[in-house]
Amino acid sequence: MELGKKIRQLRFKAGLTQEQLAEKLGIGAQAVSKWENAVAMPDITLLPLLAEIFGVSIDDLFDLTVEQRFNRIENRMDVEEELPQDVFWEYEEFLKTQLARDANRKRATELIAYLYWHRMYACAQKVRRYAKEAVRLSPGEKGCQWMLNMAEGHAVWDWNIANHNAAIAFYGELVKEHPDMTLPYLYLLDNLIADHRADEAEQALNSLCALSDANPVTCEVYRAHIALARFDEKKADQIMEKLLSDHPAESGCLFEMAQYCAKKCDYQKAIGYYEQSFEQEKRRPRFQDELQGIADIFEIMGESKKAAETYGRIVNLLENEWGMTEETELKNARKKQAAMLAKA
Repeated sequence: MELGKKIRQLRFKAGLTQEQLAEKLGIGAQAVSKWENAVAMPDITLLPLLAEIFGVSIDDLFDLTVEQRFNRIENRMDVEEELPQDVFWEYEEFLKTQLARDANRKRATELIAYLYWHRMYACAQKVRRYAKEAVRLSPGEKGCQWMLNMAEGHAVWDWNIANHNAAIAFYGELVKEHPDMTLPYLYLLDNLIADHRADEAEQALNSLCALSDANPVTCEVYRAHIALARFDEKKADQIMEKLLSDHPAESGCLFEMAQYCAKKCDYQKAIGYYEQSFEQEKRRPRFQDELQGIADIFEIMGESKKAAETYGRIVNLLENEWGMTEETELKNARKKQAAMLAKA
């Protein structure tokens, strides 16, 4: 339905004349008449007030399809760091109504999870700022320390808090329910290895490798990390070196070798492999993972200028290969570049 017709329908439903609606909007009645007859369109700044007068959302004014509304919600979260409270409530209410509809349940479930994560992330930025300030003011007291731990994902000494058993239990159930799907095995392996539960990880890896679509490179990479979880660095090195000799020009293998070296704090080697992986990657647009790894290493090493230069490469990648202009991801890369330049 055209916007003019939608305004006319909503005006009738609200029991308003053109003059009454115009008065509420602070405009002339002739403007409303032009909208309803498709002679002109309302100024974009009037849309929030129109929606308020009619008791609908701005999206309702345009009579968007469900899929269009899904896309608008996702796109807005991609480009805004924090949603206004009324917009959050509007999106939450709409997505909840779609959860009960079989055709839309999967998409609505993903988006409502994204919506809550988006708010959680925005709040976490504030927690970080104020908790750090509180810790600086009282460095000898615990105070807000635990809040900062949770907001930034800091390491926790107590095993009973730091272990990943909840994730292991969840993905363990998932692989039992879907034994022929590869992805749940990968998440299960990540958490088992993080907790050094090497024997269980090896059993999960054997099940994964038996699947027809299992990636042989991925299987060998996990085999190396299981060896590291057993503190057998020599065996882990041998597995990774053989893997690289078998796939010397494969971007994915080079990336995994970079990851492996970084985890061992062999930073110069890691940077070299990240660079090779980025150069060898054939897909376009490329992901920023390799460059992010390089930037993190330079920051760890105190090479702020080189970190800033790498963030510049990330900005260039996001702008020129991904076509980003205002997305949060691009804004964050620019902020990190500026922060590293300020330190240099």
